[in-house]
Amino acid sequence: MNSLRARLLAMLLAVTASIWLAAAGWSYRDARHEAEEMLDAQLAQSAHLLLAQTRHELIDEAESHIASFEAHDERELHPYEQKLAFRIRNRQGRVLLASTTPPPAIPNSTHGYADIHADGQGWRVLVSENSGLRVEVAQSLSIRDELARDVASHLAFPVILVLPLLGGLIYLVLGRALRPLDDLAGKMASRTAANLTPVECAGLPREVLPLATALNSLLERLDHALDSERRFTADAAHELRTPLAAIQIQAQVALASHNEDARAHAIEQVLAGTRRATRLVEQLLRLARLDPLAGLPAAQPIELAEFARQVVEDLYLDTTRVRVESVANVTISGDPDLLRVAVRNLLDNALRYSPPDDRITLGVSQENGVPRLWVEDNGPGVPAAELPRLSERFYRGNEVTQAGNGLGLAIVARIAQLHGARLSLENRNEGGLRAMLAWG
Repeated sequence: MNSLRARLLAMLLAVTASIWLAAAGWSYRDARHEAEEMLDAQLAQSAHLLLAQTRHELIDEAESHIASFEAHDERELHPYEQKLAFRIRNRQGRVLLASTTPPPAIPNSTHGYADIHADGQGWRVLVSENSGLRVEVAQSLSIRDELARDVASHLAFPVILVLPLLGGLIYLVLGRALRPLDDLAGKMASRTAANLTPVECAGLPREVLPLATALNSLLERLDHALDSERRFTADAAHELRTPLAAIQIQAQVALASHNEDARAHAIEQVLAGTRRATRLVEQLLRLARLDPLAGLPAAQPIELAEFARQVVEDLYLDTTRVRVESVANVTISGDPDLLRVAVRNLLDNALRYSPPDDRITLGVSQENGVPRLWVEDNGPGVPAAELPRLSERFYRGNEVTQAGNGLGLAIVARIAQLHGARLSLENRNEGGLRAMLAWG
């Protein structure tokens, strides 16, 4: 059952019906009990009336015959009036007065109320003795039960009859209560793909407000992602235009040149431009893969000192220029492949901007429980005003002397973010730049 309305209706009807039927059952049982008590009271009242009306006449009578009478014709009885069977005896046990249909034989030991069975029929009897007279009053149990059931059923029937009406009312009320959800769904269904404006939350019920808030948050993230994608596409097109134009120009020069040296130089420029374009495309594709990630796809423990040494060996870097400095044994959770890309970009930047004979340091340390992975060079450094912008995409600074596309540090910053770390850049007092990934 995928309908919220159907679920609520089913649960509410189940709970309401259970309580309602329990109340009807209790009402039926209580009403039947009260009806039986009323009939017992009628027996007692009848016995008292018989004693009060016949005591003196029966005592003074010669007792030469047995009197019998029927109070009313059975056809004149009220639906709730019961045909009474009675018998009055004296001390000697002689019957002084009895109804046309007398009660069954009742043991002399019986006093008060009792249920007896005779000839396959049950009777509710009341035996009362007073002034030497024994009054036996009886009612048929089947008639009493029928009357009690009728009274109880008339009380319980309206309770059951109202249940379908209550179900209909619950359905209508649920429809009205869930209307804000229908309205919200209608508003979202009528939107186009380009309309990512937040949903109006004013007037929404408190229960619907978290859904609308979460939806607005999703729309905001989606709008940001689409805006980033549009910016990325525009920037990529702009950045690719320059190397491709340069390749085209150099290719035309090579074709038009009749001098072998000039043609060879032009072809070398074409190859260099192709390499730059290839690197740019690789980095653009890498960023395109990193941007949608919300976390690391394959995190595992990484011992940073060993990892740093392995990266240097894998890249076949000149170990006379790059040294690994491990101050502490630090283990973090991360993706080795992504982290290797980040370290390679940092080392590549340091090598390109440092003097040829200067050494680059790849270090691992831990300060105040915070793991750190850093790369130091002895290059010219970067103006302090430009440091915060170096991790922006396609930003290369105003005093750049080396070829590049401004994406290396942006990739490092994104990889750091996925690892729960941050990239910080600062000029060293001794000269050069320090790029550091700090966790925590």
